[in-house]
Amino acid sequence: MSRPVQARRLEGIDKNIWVEFVKLAATYSKVNLGQGFPDFPPPDFLTEAFTRALGGQNHMLHQYTRAFGHPPLVTVLAQFFKKLLGRDLDPMTNVMVTVGAYQALFCCFQALVDEGDEVIIIEPFFDCYEPMVRMAGGTPVFVPLRPNPPKDGKLMSSADWQLDPAELASKFSERTKAIVLNSPNNPLGKVFSRGELGLIAELCVKHDVLCISDEVYEWLVYDGKQHIRIASLQGMWDRTVTVGSAGKTFSVTGWKVGWVVGPDRLLQHLRTVHQNSVYHCATIAQEAVAQGFQRELRLYGKPESYFVQLPKELQQKRDWLVQSLDGVGMKPIIPEGTYFLVADISQFKSDVPDVPNSDEPYDYRFAKWMIKSKGLAAIPLSAFYSEAHKNNYTNFIRFCFAKVRYVAALRKARLRLIIRAGLMREMLRRNAGCLGHWSPTMASQLEQPLLQTHELSWGQQMCQGHPKLCPISILHFLAKEGTL
Repeated sequence: MSRPVQARRLEGIDKNIWVEFVKLAATYSKVNLGQGFPDFPPPDFLTEAFTRALGGQNHMLHQYTRAFGHPPLVTVLAQFFKKLLGRDLDPMTNVMVTVGAYQALFCCFQALVDEGDEVIIIEPFFDCYEPMVRMAGGTPVFVPLRPNPPKDGKLMSSADWQLDPAELASKFSERTKAIVLNSPNNPLGKVFSRGELGLIAELCVKHDVLCISDEVYEWLVYDGKQHIRIASLQGMWDRTVTVGSAGKTFSVTGWKVGWVVGPDRLLQHLRTVHQNSVYHCATIAQEAVAQGFQRELRLYGKPESYFVQLPKELQQKRDWLVQSLDGVGMKPIIPEGTYFLVADISQFKSDVPDVPNSDEPYDYRFAKWMIKSKGLAAIPLSAFYSEAHKNNYTNFIRFCFAKVRYVAALRKARLRLIIRAGLMREMLRRNAGCLGHWSPTMASQLEQPLLQTHELSWGQQMCQGHPKLCPISILHFLAKEGTL
């Protein structure tokens, strides 16, 4: 066939970072902290609900249900979001169930964005936003969160990455149709404050702009922070579509159950896209998620609620990863939400070999080097930026800490293995010059605190008085030896 096969709307959006890095991680990685999904099981009450639906007497659960959402699920979602938004919701018109949040976003852009429309995207952003806008014929307009490091020497928080109000305002024009908000933000973990949301809301109302609010990590918020839904702010309900995800809410990303909540005047157009694309979502999965929400509605705000327990568990994993990365010379940016953590890797440039005739940014080279030679997988942060801005953010990588198996391996088994293999002695021998002296007993002296604590940060204490050794503290050294 001589004429072009590919539709023009796909030009320039065929590359996808996940295809490349998932393959690399599967081939080389022993510790995969890259792709964003939990490696722990979902709660028992949810899998039991799925089993009951699968093997129960209601055989109609194996057939089509209502195209725009299984009635029990849209009903309980309407009840739940009534609490969260402070308004009555009609389950038939204000809620629609989708094949994961991904399809919810696709419906939003296809239904609401026309050719020539501009859509403001806050950077860093979940990487599907830009291609989905372009496939709809829209033009993405990017505005970055800019880091403002604390002056007291403390670790940076995701809250220290902020919008410039004047810069944001300058992006709104008569062509602006919508702004995409992602709070808590993937990849940064930023939870937008009431003041920041108020600024966005004010501009949306002033310019009559829609808001597509991706809130899939709404329950994963730490340190007592509050997730505020922009649809609850004055003037925003009628112009906001809120996107949610059972995968992130209940740790079942493979079930692909998502939803949108919003006014009927917007959702009626999303329903048109939905019914003419996927039409329907898996009935049994919807039934199980409905039962999960019914339980959480009864336990709302109580200690035994999964929505209370899960963020507590993830915050512990976050804190350990922050401590570990800080101990090896990376500079973690403490996330307020999600299960992602971004770290500054600028101190490791001398370790990463240049690739001849390559224009790959440093964070890509670092991530590939770390996967191939160290067996530790992460994702380059510049992948979450537009072409115009990505070169300004190449000193960072993203880790996912929703990993029981991998984090436990780092904390215990792998560290013990390194000690027993004698690699600590090798580290001391190689760095004898900066230590000033070395003896075979030094390794055993340093071994005990590691075995007692299972913590990587002990390397900082070990290195006190030996600054040249600090950059080769334990995690980095283990990685250099290919044992991680």
